[in-house]
Amino acid sequence: MDAGQGLSTDEVRSIREALAAGRKPRVVFTASAGQIAGQVGQVVELTDPDVSDEFVVVRFGRDELPFSPADLAIAPKGAGRRVAEPKPEPEPEAPAVAAPEFVLDTPRVPAQRQEEPKVEQAEKPPARRAVKAAKPKSPAGLTVTLAYADGEWTVAAQQGSKALAKPYVVKPAEALKMVALVDVPGVQEAVEQILGAERAEAEQQAEKLRAELAEIEARLAELREAS
Repeated sequence: MDAGQGLSTDEVRSIREALAAGRKPRVVFTASAGQIAGQVGQVVELTDPDVSDEFVVVRFGRDELPFSPADLAIAPKGAGRRVAEPKPEPEPEAPAVAAPEFVLDTPRVPAQRQEEPKVEQAEKPPARRAVKAAKPKSPAGLTVTLAYADGEWTVAAQQGSKALAKPYVVKPAEALKMVALVDVPGVQEAVEQILGAERAEAEQQAEKLRAELAEIEARLAELREAS
């Protein structure tokens, strides 16, 4: 698999199902991950993709950091496992052939054994792995909506995909104050037209009720005189 592709939507879904089953899928870092490209890690969690693009939490060494799907790819089978290389067998040493020694009345002096100098190799410090700095998660956007429908003004608030306040009814005067904060002449004119139409309709209803009330009072007066 090409490590530069990034995770597809189906692969992210498969990882989510594997985590639900208690497994931790292996992934390999792509070129967009920076210096750790080609290294292998384990997915330990999937957070909310609506909150941040980096919602794939990967365990890399002792760290658990969030990455985006473009930084990762499914690791091929056997990735990250070292295969022990067979050690070569030492070749048998040829037996030393003793040469004839001639002695002329001189005592044999044993040859001093020369010790090979020991060369101590300084241990190299373990290479530090490049760790990608975790980006702070920015808060989700906040949306406040003022709406008009069926003769009522409503206000609602939502942050990201979470509803903070369901639509509730407000008075026309309060709606007009909210619109006044938006310095857009077209919006203010539309609100004033709606309020003018409601005012005219309310006046017509009030006039109709006054006329009906006058007729009822006149009828009542006639009944009182007749009695």
